[in-house]
Amino acid sequence: MHIEKNIADKVNEWLTPTFDKKTQDEIKEMMTSSPKNLEESFYKNLEFGTGGMRGIMGVGTNRINKYTLGKNTQGLSDYLKKSFPGEQLKVAIAYDCRHNSDTLAKVVADVFSANGIHVYLFSEMRPTPELSFTLKYLNCHAGIVLTASHNPPEYNGYKVYWQDGGQIVPPNDVEIVQVIENLNYSEIKFDANENLIEYIDVAVDEAFAKSTVDNASFNTSAEARKNLKIAYTSLHGTSIKMVPKVLEKAGYTDVNIVPEQAEPNGNFPTVVSPNPEEPEALTMALDLADKINADIVFGTDPDSDRLGVAVRNNKGEMQLLNGNQTMVVMTHYLLQEWHKAGRINGKQFIGSTIVSTPMMLELASAYNVECKVGLTGFKWIAKFIRDFPELEFIGGGEESFGYMVGDAVRDKDAVGAILLMCEIAAQAKEKGSSVYKELEQLYLDYGFYKEHLISITKKGIEGANEIKQMMVDMRENPVSEINGQRVIMVEDYQNSTARNLLTNETETLFIPKSDVLIYYLEDGSKICARPSGTEPKIKFYFSVNTAIESLDEIPAAHAHLDTKIANIISEMQLN
Repeated sequence: MHIEKNIADKVNEWLTPTFDKKTQDEIKEMMTSSPKNLEESFYKNLEFGTGGMRGIMGVGTNRINKYTLGKNTQGLSDYLKKSFPGEQLKVAIAYDCRHNSDTLAKVVADVFSANGIHVYLFSEMRPTPELSFTLKYLNCHAGIVLTASHNPPEYNGYKVYWQDGGQIVPPNDVEIVQVIENLNYSEIKFDANENLIEYIDVAVDEAFAKSTVDNASFNTSAEARKNLKIAYTSLHGTSIKMVPKVLEKAGYTDVNIVPEQAEPNGNFPTVVSPNPEEPEALTMALDLADKINADIVFGTDPDSDRLGVAVRNNKGEMQLLNGNQTMVVMTHYLLQEWHKAGRINGKQFIGSTIVSTPMMLELASAYNVECKVGLTGFKWIAKFIRDFPELEFIGGGEESFGYMVGDAVRDKDAVGAILLMCEIAAQAKEKGSSVYKELEQLYLDYGFYKEHLISITKKGIEGANEIKQMMVDMRENPVSEINGQRVIMVEDYQNSTARNLLTNETETLFIPKSDVLIYYLEDGSKICARPSGTEPKIKFYFSVNTAIESLDEIPAAHAHLDTKIANIISEMQLN
């Protein structure tokens, strides 16, 4: 068979004694029985994307295994020593429910300890936001989570966190990658110093639970908390370790867990995808909610940073909310509470992303706080907290079903977000309202914004090239009109330019470079194209809006905006 030279060179390296016999045998088997799989496994090195590094588990440079993660960890160890000379380095490691997460976490701990670094390793799986909290709580220099979030069962991943509890951002990320790329696999130190590996669990759990309750509780009466009926599923993931504990500690006693999905399981046997963004994932929780007449439904992804929410609509039916809707409900509530407490003085901010609802800007303006908008990923919101210490962070989120309450956790946090949504729902129920009615009131007060997302999957080498070409075509040949509306502005985050198509004037975008394009139409519609940083997908985000003068206009406004989105999708030939 013919193998490209760059691939053959990598394969031959992995057939040397640096790699164990089992790895070499698997490669030899692929060479004879599955050359296509061999090519996919070695044609590139796994890269750090929006949410760290994710990939299929297996042998090869484009796979998650002890060698690719060992090399990452060796590089990070070397970088930490240069960054903090003379300090006793400390790192924390957590992992999720996925296959091999526990053994890969131990490999990572071994490499750190072999480099003289003290390791705090969770004794069992834990939610990702708890790792972010732990970094600051134990004064660590860095942290690692072994997770692939909501990817399919064959995936795993490696997320790197820095001192502040946020994921790595420039310049650290680029510098760390350079160190890793300059390493040889033979330089990885795998021989653990067990004396430097300290297992953590209950004490950190208690501190995290207390911090969550302190940050996400807002004077809800004990009676209102008892009266809120909750249906909850962990979707076989890690949130089962903390969500029930936190809700009980906060006084929510009527928590009904979907029993078939409570057991952590890396196969995710009851769902097609363990992603609360997918309506199918919450089917069993919705069934339970109808059976017990629950007020609200929660579902989390495997590492417990994303949450899905469903609430009763005006007909008494359970209705799923999207990430933009939960984000504006939670942000408005926080702004309201901070305002009531006299805590807003113009030195506060909320956080959002360029692909999320513009409604966040309206909320910020109304409450005299700044809305800082960054690239996709909570690492950028965490970076805002670090870069603007003179400003207080209230809360922030993004459309992909994530939210962060305050700055105790510097990543999206389903544990804290669930408690905050319970506070909102309990208080609304007590006054004869509902989360759904509160959302409708926001549409009346701030404008009716509606968002929609399309993800197009393109797997493998050919798929990556197709996605690349789609972005090239849109970048080099921007359309001038969509759905009868002129395109007035094109923002190109890869080239850091914003071009007004009416005047042909160009401005510079002062946001880190990223492969993202945004079209703005003259009626206020917004269309964003972005290849995923962690999955073989290209994503298109649509935001449309209209003004309403009464709540009675909401059904017609829904239909009008749905039609507008459908027309845009059709005209762009994305259906």
